[in-house]
Amino acid sequence: MTAPADRLAAALADRYRIERELGAGGMATVYLAHDIKHDRDVAIKVLHPDLGAALGSERFLTEIRTTARLQHPHILPLLDSGAVHLSHPERSGLEDRGVEGPQAILYYVMPLVTGETLRSRLERERQLPVEDAVLIAREVADALGYAHGLGVIHRDIKPENILLQGGHALVADFGIALAVQSSGGARMTQTGLSLGTPQYMSPEQAMGEKQIDARSDIYALGAVTYEMLVGEAPFTGPSVQAIVARIMTEQPRAISIQRKAVPEQVEFAVLHALEKLPADRFATAMQFAEALAGHGPTSAMRTTATNNLRVAAGGTWRHRFQVAAAVAVLAAGLATWSLLRPRTDARQVTRQYITFGDSANLEIGQQAGPPLALSPDGSRLAYVGDTLSRLWIKRRDALEATPIAGTDGAGSPVFSPDGKWLGYVAGGQVRKVPVDGGVSITLDDSAGTGYGLAWLDDGTLIYTGASLLGLRRVSESGANAGVVLADSALHGNAALWPTALPGSRGVVYAVCASNCVVQSLHVLDLKTGREKLLVADGTMGWYLPTGQLLYVRRDGVALVAPFDLPTLTLQGAAQPILQGVAQTANRPLLAWSPSGGLVYAVGGGTTLRATLQFADSRGVTTAPDSSWSGNFNSFALSPDGRRVAVGVTTGNTGLDIWIKQLDRGPFTRLTFSGRDRRPAWSPDGRQVAFVRDSGSGGDIYARAADGGGSERRMAHLDRALQEVVWSRDGRWLLVRTDNGAAGNGDIYAVRTEGDTTPLPLAITQFTEIQPTLSPDGHWMAYVSNETGINEVYVRPFPAAEAGKWQVSNGGGNSPVWSPNGQGIFFLNEAFRMMASAVSTTPTFHVTGVTPLFEARRTNYIGYHQSFDVTHDGHFAYFDAMAAYVANRPRLVQVDNWFADLRARQQP
Repeated sequence: MTAPADRLAAALADRYRIERELGAGGMATVYLAHDIKHDRDVAIKVLHPDLGAALGSERFLTEIRTTARLQHPHILPLLDSGAVHLSHPERSGLEDRGVEGPQAILYYVMPLVTGETLRSRLERERQLPVEDAVLIAREVADALGYAHGLGVIHRDIKPENILLQGGHALVADFGIALAVQSSGGARMTQTGLSLGTPQYMSPEQAMGEKQIDARSDIYALGAVTYEMLVGEAPFTGPSVQAIVARIMTEQPRAISIQRKAVPEQVEFAVLHALEKLPADRFATAMQFAEALAGHGPTSAMRTTATNNLRVAAGGTWRHRFQVAAAVAVLAAGLATWSLLRPRTDARQVTRQYITFGDSANLEIGQQAGPPLALSPDGSRLAYVGDTLSRLWIKRRDALEATPIAGTDGAGSPVFSPDGKWLGYVAGGQVRKVPVDGGVSITLDDSAGTGYGLAWLDDGTLIYTGASLLGLRRVSESGANAGVVLADSALHGNAALWPTALPGSRGVVYAVCASNCVVQSLHVLDLKTGREKLLVADGTMGWYLPTGQLLYVRRDGVALVAPFDLPTLTLQGAAQPILQGVAQTANRPLLAWSPSGGLVYAVGGGTTLRATLQFADSRGVTTAPDSSWSGNFNSFALSPDGRRVAVGVTTGNTGLDIWIKQLDRGPFTRLTFSGRDRRPAWSPDGRQVAFVRDSGSGGDIYARAADGGGSERRMAHLDRALQEVVWSRDGRWLLVRTDNGAAGNGDIYAVRTEGDTTPLPLAITQFTEIQPTLSPDGHWMAYVSNETGINEVYVRPFPAAEAGKWQVSNGGGNSPVWSPNGQGIFFLNEAFRMMASAVSTTPTFHVTGVTPLFEARRTNYIGYHQSFDVTHDGHFAYFDAMAAYVANRPRLVQVDNWFADLRARQQP
């Protein structure tokens, strides 16, 4: 290390142990260090002495504290900052550059990210897959939108400041550029260092304007996204002056000319972000993110505007955009009068929003299966509409949709191959009804609530059974109903949303584990009865007449891949074709017809915003950090009560574990698989265990709570899992199997060392959930529905067969032991917190039950643990009442879609 670095290491020796240099840039050097107090590895960024001397420590540290209040999943937090003053000999050479007065080494501390920078990945790959580039851009936009809402502008968005960990983005150095500018002023020029990176500077920043707002960051992110897609920044040159000149005078080259696979809406969003004038760009980072996904306020003009950009010759970009916008507005006005206008040019690919007039809109909240279907000739759209969840038909030549009588409570509509009938599921039955109306006919009564229906060419229908386990088949006449895929092949998971292959060869279907946290696409060969995995991340799939498999991932990206029908195998890489396909209940809102029509939804969705609350025994609540809320799935308090581990849903990409320091500490990511949830702390608070499922069963993994090291698998069961509990002595894990598809949940114990064979604890034909161990580890409380309703019970541990005792009376959920082990708290059927006093000598018995406070605002009551109790007797839970924000999606109609697919495949 250099002399200043040695001085820094000595000055910080009681707090940080600096181990080695990680890298150096134009403004700073980064060191790997160990945080002694918190026993974790961190990164310390040290500003170059020239820069530190020019800035001055007091003003710089004041400004940099802006970063400390930014707490967001995609922002790398600031953990610490400071200054180490230099002695006179160490200042050698600085005075010669005009820098006078007290000088210091300025540093700030960040969590250590084990991934790489976006710059490193671009140097390795040059161009990123489109879906990866869009995901990174949207996550950075999410971070920018949050910071902009707090009045913080980054000012230096570039690939070097975007860190990648587990495929997700973290924005670094938030507030650093502002601190440099605010504290350095004109003295920056004396050091020979510049603020900002030319290739990503907005025109106003390149011109040195003093007032820079959020739209400058949007321009920079547009430039970064352009580079991820094309392989270079929109403007390059041999010098800073040359780059700035191009920024001010030239327009970026159309992305489609350089890379045909980039979807139109993505190109439009990027080029719109790169407008010269701030007023012509997106007003907010969120608008940019929405446009990348294919929806938002600019979506109505997106297709036409981008097409005009691609084919127009002569004139300015702004002129072409204005013409395109005018054409798009005119087209949108003409499109609202009907669902599917007659195709006047078979070669033309057209897109427009679907409107329903005064008829019932699409209803997506009441039924489980896909809610829409297109007839084989593309002339009719069938969908589930109104509060009765009836089937409706919107015809090509009609302004209004019409309901089909007698189809209340319908789901999963599907047209027969000849287009004359509609199959659907309602009231646990598979039914069919004439498309033109008539008597509804029951075919089978083993469909449960309906999770998909496929009508094959041979006149049979495939559907998910009532238990969600396996697939069943019935003739269109109602005969020969039976099982075609047994539940034994699914490891306790569900088989959902089957779609037909040509010639009745088989069906493509989704395997859904643990509430569809894990969802993969499989194919069932109806000739051999064999099934196999096709796509590890897919929510629904269809075979197209183009010889491709169309499928949608959890993040809303639709892709196509070559598919060989004789062997039922994928024959090549998948290509993204649509972004931002709306999904609800883990099923995409998309339908297509063999005639080349496509209908899909954009926007909409439901977002959970929950906040961690603490309540005393009277129900008086306090929030540890009112600014902290999110789409949380589950949580666990650390043994010392200073941290909380949470399962966080990130967009549509799945669940991961994050750690939050209480009460106002940073919020950092721990896992990155997209399949991790239900955290549980080790007794010493150094590790966090969590559940991860796959199509072949469930696993328990653990990782150091500070993010260091690698994860390790602690247990495996051949069934999907839902909960894990770590015993106080560290010797046991309690695991609960999934009760979704299997119809019941069971509780096992697994040793953390030695023989890890699962030990049965509560294995019955009923559902056992929510296990929890007493502080001394001798008793297990849990919930069972053996009486017909959920009640709280207690058994000895680990000798569970020694007996059981009922604690609640009239309903009980979510048992939690009191810190002293002399009571059990639980929620009764009226959502009231109850306190039961218990004694374990000479045997277990309940001595009394006292009602405390109404707890209706707790989340997820009835399935997994929904609250916890602190050492001082407070109740911690997520406040989720009125926390859902629902938005109705919009339907997009595409004509001659197969021509679009063929055009994309041309070299």
